[in-house]
Amino acid sequence: MVWNDFHFYSETLGIQTAAYVLMPEADVLAENAGKPLPTLYLLHGLSDDHTMWLRNTRIAQYARHYYMAVVMPAGNRSFYMDMAHGAKYGTFVGEELPRVMESYLPLSRERAGRYAAGLSMGGYGAMKLGLSLPHRYAAVAALSAPLWMQTALDDSSFDPAMAREFADIYGGREGLITGEGNLARLADELANADAPKIYMGCGTDDFLYSANEAFYAHFGQKFGIDYVREPGASHTWDYWDAAIRDVLRWLPLQRLENVF
Repeated sequence: MVWNDFHFYSETLGIQTAAYVLMPEADVLAENAGKPLPTLYLLHGLSDDHTMWLRNTRIAQYARHYYMAVVMPAGNRSFYMDMAHGAKYGTFVGEELPRVMESYLPLSRERAGRYAAGLSMGGYGAMKLGLSLPHRYAAVAALSAPLWMQTALDDSSFDPAMAREFADIYGGREGLITGEGNLARLADELANADAPKIYMGCGTDDFLYSANEAFYAHFGQKFGIDYVREPGASHTWDYWDAAIRDVLRWLPLQRLENVF
């Protein structure tokens, strides 16, 4: 695949930002008459940046088997939220980023050709995109994601430094419960018919496994969620490398012939 190191000014964030973009080679585009590329917006985790998916997995090798593009943006430690005291990363990743990418690159501008996925914080961000902007994203995949965040600040053992960070992101406990960061609230309010396809994956030894179980128990049947529990897997790149390959197989993508 072709790897683009894409830098641009974000009007939403008010800063220069970056994304890695993977696209098929020119001959693949030509063979498909240059039709727009279905695009996976692939989000990183809390302590990572936009380079980490490419550095720690074989995403480029896996994606080359499909007619698709992969956009990996920089999301900072934002939880992909319009922060109470900070930048509007929710608006950036959900609306501005696709608009910018689609204006420069031959990417699909249709809901049917837009997908989101991510790991940990990025899986939370992908799920939030799907639940809050279902008219824009046809499928989302959340890997090892903190999907039951509305109860995070009720835990007395919760790290105080992280609690202060959450206050900047969500505006405190009340904002986390009543705002867009509460995925359960978004899921409750979203009609099944309007929802994107949803994939969840988590290892049974992951510290976020109980959050995934809770979300699936409440909404698995409502949305027909495809949920894969990986026995013995934890919060590691070994797991995410294998899981993202499964996500690509799950997405409604055109598989390319004679790719080895």
